[in-house]
Amino acid sequence: MEKNTLLAIVLSIAVLIGFYVVQGIFFAPAPVTQVTQPMQQQEQPQDAYSQTAPLQTAEQPPPAQGQQAPVYAGTAFQFEPVPDDDLVVEEFHAIENNLVTVVFSSKGGDVVSWKLKGHKDKGGEDVEMVLPGLGANQSHAFTVILGTEKNPRTDLFRINKPYADADNLWIEFSKDYAISVPENAVDAEPQIFTLKKRFEFRPNDYMCMLKITLEGKNSSAVNLNFGGYMLSFGPQMGPWFEKLDGRIDYRQYITFLNDTVNEVKIDSNTNSSGLINSNPKWAAIAGKYFTFIAYPSNRYDLVFSQFENSNSDIKVISQMDIIRPGWDNTGKVDDTYFFYLGPKSQDVLNAYDIAQNNGFGHSGMKFSEIAASRGFLSPVETVLKWLLVMLYNVVRNYGVAIILLTLLVKILFFPLTKKSSMATLRMQAVAPKIKELQEKYKDNRQKLNMEMAELYKKEGYNPLSGCLPMLLQIPIFFAMYNLFSTHFDLRSAMFIPGWIPDLSQAEYVWEFTTPLPIVGWTALRLLPFIYVASQLIYGKVTQVPNQKSTGQMKFMMYIMPIIFFFILYNVPSGLLVYWIFSNILTLVQQVIINKYFLPKQAANTVNVPVGNVIAPNKKKKNKW
Repeated sequence: MEKNTLLAIVLSIAVLIGFYVVQGIFFAPAPVTQVTQPMQQQEQPQDAYSQTAPLQTAEQPPPAQGQQAPVYAGTAFQFEPVPDDDLVVEEFHAIENNLVTVVFSSKGGDVVSWKLKGHKDKGGEDVEMVLPGLGANQSHAFTVILGTEKNPRTDLFRINKPYADADNLWIEFSKDYAISVPENAVDAEPQIFTLKKRFEFRPNDYMCMLKITLEGKNSSAVNLNFGGYMLSFGPQMGPWFEKLDGRIDYRQYITFLNDTVNEVKIDSNTNSSGLINSNPKWAAIAGKYFTFIAYPSNRYDLVFSQFENSNSDIKVISQMDIIRPGWDNTGKVDDTYFFYLGPKSQDVLNAYDIAQNNGFGHSGMKFSEIAASRGFLSPVETVLKWLLVMLYNVVRNYGVAIILLTLLVKILFFPLTKKSSMATLRMQAVAPKIKELQEKYKDNRQKLNMEMAELYKKEGYNPLSGCLPMLLQIPIFFAMYNLFSTHFDLRSAMFIPGWIPDLSQAEYVWEFTTPLPIVGWTALRLLPFIYVASQLIYGKVTQVPNQKSTGQMKFMMYIMPIIFFFILYNVPSGLLVYWIFSNILTLVQQVIINKYFLPKQAANTVNVPVGNVIAPNKKKKNKW
């Protein structure tokens, strides 16, 4: 292995380490105005839906002319469900369109299941987007918390049976509540109002519309100014996971304000919440491949919460609360919200930028920003993604498309690879002169550097010309890693049946019942071993003939592939397919260069020993 190649590998490792440091410092997500505060441990709720931030009791507006509205002194109100003898047991109803199956419970009029058709979980079931949070049996999402209460309303609601027509499907829930009269109220009379929740769907849309109505019962004079309500989505967004390790899955908390995506940082190691006071246009909880997006018609404050819950099937709770403040009108309140629970795919999310492409007529929403690549390599990743999708549309197999993309990249970089090999040959021609200068000026470092610079200038040789072509390919590797880790279409994309069923995950040939000690492996994987073999062969073939291997060269040739074996053991299989075939194609390129280019170059190069030409030895086979 030539000295310049050694330098290139060392620099490559340095770039690998410094890449994410540079990304985090100079290309960090735009900041967002927020208050991030730890939750009080002694006040931590025992269920996933307890309110994480108190609602403010709004100031009481003056009653309208002729009304006998009560005067409240800013106290905390309580709400008693009006008895209804017809409501005895919990009922479940499902609404199904072409993309989702949603199950509702009459308790609170909440969503208890939201499954995505055509997207399978690890067990082969449809992906569940509303994961269990209260015990082992049931979860609730889109719950309503009234006033300053801490718990959601899970009373039995009346159900207006699901209705379907050609354009939409809907279901409506309603419940009557009496506002308990505070002890310090003056001239207060019992106030009764109806809470309605109406969910509407379209035949070909992942989105639903939720209308929440609070209306005085049989009286327009009822004052509903009791401090607003909170609409909560939780306890956790699917699909099912064992832990959020940042590799298999993760959670990002995102707001969209002034045409800018902002990521809200919540400390994953502590129970915490982030209060968003900037009234964003929309907000999202995003995972690796799926996302939940909330778009209120009116801009309200939001609370993202993440905390541990020992009583839940999922130990880490992630939820979003929309704070609807108190209002200054009386009699009736109508609020409209839109919620998207589906793939974090740019193709799907782009539909909400053009009104005729989605069922609710939204335009210019820019939901696809959630799935957009970020960082200084995003242009490279975008180009690679476009090429990969184009190739897939031809071959209809993403594994084959990755191989073709690797071939295309190698063809594009062939001039650089050729230049690197020529530089290696040129270095062999200059090496004797460099050694002579080193012996002559071994006691005068400054003079040696001057003479070597003059030699490089005279010979027209750049010592970095051999390693720069290799360094230029490093961004491709990082862009490929991000692409294979987050591109939605690679999720569950099969390459070889029975072995590589999902290019976005690490493949395996045998799963262990318990993780292996020290390394923590959970399965025996084949691709990392193939990678090491290809890397060793690559190093052997590209080694300069008749050159003695130093300790450093042996380390880079034999030890570094083994180190990378452990680093890359659990990476997505698509990345290893790319790297393995990249090594194979590089070998093919090297054979072509050795056979057709280097002998010609050697013949035109002065003072190059014949034995040092990197060319196939036709008389004696290599023993590697």
